[in-house]
Amino acid sequence: MTDIRTDWTREEIAALFDLPFTELLFRAASVHRDHHPPEQVQLCTLLSIKTGGCPEDCGYCSQSVKADSGVEATKLMDVQAVLQRAAQAKDAGSQRFCMGAAWRNPKDRDMPAIVKIVQGVREMGLETCMTLGMLTPTQAEMLAEAGLDYYNHNIDSSPEYYERVITTRSMDERLETLANVRASGINVCSGGIVGMGETRADRVGFVHTLATLEQHPESVPVNALVPVKGTVLGDMLADTPLAKIDDIEFVRTVAVARITMPLSMVRLSAGRESMSEATQALCFLAGANSIFTGDKLLTAPNAGDDSDGALFAKLGLTALQGEEPLRASGRACKAVEDA
Repeated sequence: MTDIRTDWTREEIAALFDLPFTELLFRAASVHRDHHPPEQVQLCTLLSIKTGGCPEDCGYCSQSVKADSGVEATKLMDVQAVLQRAAQAKDAGSQRFCMGAAWRNPKDRDMPAIVKIVQGVREMGLETCMTLGMLTPTQAEMLAEAGLDYYNHNIDSSPEYYERVITTRSMDERLETLANVRASGINVCSGGIVGMGETRADRVGFVHTLATLEQHPESVPVNALVPVKGTVLGDMLADTPLAKIDDIEFVRTVAVARITMPLSMVRLSAGRESMSEATQALCFLAGANSIFTGDKLLTAPNAGDDSDGALFAKLGLTALQGEEPLRASGRACKAVEDA
């Protein structure tokens, strides 16, 4: 693991972005092949277990109380209903079941049900991931004891652009939750959104923040903004050239994430339903090796299982088998230490 760096500078990352496109893809693909089976892509399913009514003002989110998106607030789903959806995801070939709740942070009264959900999904043999907002150290420990595999908490953008998108929660608070998750022993899933009107310098800052964490996130979702009518960004960017990030620039972001975080699973996330097959193929070539399956991501549309199956067949891709490199290497290191 001598090639795993956490001391990247912004200048180095900017230089990667500036490489000729074919050279950047070659380097990213080479790094990817050194650490991952290039023909395998991890299949994940995402379910909203508590929708809408979030007090945060994230400018991209249709679930914010500040948005006029028509999303109605719901209560936390019943445990058995969540487990039924998890079983369906497993039958469809998913390896990881991700669950999101539109909270600023979970209340202590919610934790017993959350713990039961984690335990039930794990008993099915699925990996578990949750995104519930900010976590205290005690809540992180409860989730760790329940067996939660991953916790998702995106940093969204660069530290400089972040405050233009969200004012109700700081970047430092997000990083604090990531630290609480890491300290509890849960694997970290953290990425962000591109296409929110940010500059390339902001995309450099976004990658730099993740690539210089003391330990890289095990999963790095890269989302393309889905502009939703009624959200601040959706209304602001509608019918403008900024409403959709350039496909080549999106692929560049994926490639730079792969080079700077070689062992992480780089997930091609929201926005994929509007990408061409060629763009998705370039993302896989650039090192993306995880996707969400199904027709819906929380409240946003997704490509769907049939489309994914057809694309995988066309590209010769298969579902990931076995454990992700960062988790596997971590356990290997622990085994050596225990010996």
